[in-house]
Formats: sequence, C-alpha cells, structure tokens
Amino acid sequence: METLLVITTLPDAASARALAARLIEQRLAACVNILPPWHSIYRWKGKVEEGDETPLFIKTGADRYAALEAAIRAGHPYELPEIVAVGIGKGLPAYLDWVARETAAE
Repeated sequence: METLLVITTLPDAASARALAARLIEQRLAACVNILPPWHSIYRWKGKVEEGDETPLFIKTGADRYAALEAAIRAGHPYELPEIVAVGIGKGLPAYLDWVARETAAE
C-alpha cells in the first residue's frame, strides 16, 4: 500500500490538536505531527495576506486519502484549506507497515 504525507495548516494550536485527535480516532491517520506555528504570506482574493498558522504533518495510507480529505474539509475553519498530499516513495518498511495497519478501514 502507498503511504502519504498530507500537510495542512490551521489558525492555532487548539484547532490543530482537535483536528489531529479526530483524524486519529477515525483511523484516518496513523500519526499527526503538530509543528510549531509558522508565519505564512500568501495572496488571497487579490490581496497579499499574512498570519501565523499551525502546520500538521499527517501520515496515512493512499486508500484513506478521500475520507481524510473529507474529514479535514469538514473540520477546517478556512474557506479554502491547504491540503497537500505527497507520496512517500521510501521509508523504514516496519514504519510504513505500521501506518498501513493503523489506517486500515475497520
């Protein structure tokens, strides 16, 4: 099974923790890393905006991506959340097997 690293950002640590907990509880992610806040500068609706955000690194199986994306969108406060998935081509086989087991649909 292909393993993915999915990245999203939230406006604060509390909303990041809440989303991470839901993803783990629903077995949509094996692990979610909540990173320290970072400062983002971006163009939105024709204006340059900036603000602090809390990033999440989410490890999941490719077969769970659609459900994971839906859960992020349902629980995300942004009108257009960043959701970027990157395939993990190589990794410690035992770790990748663990991700597959933890995200297996029940």
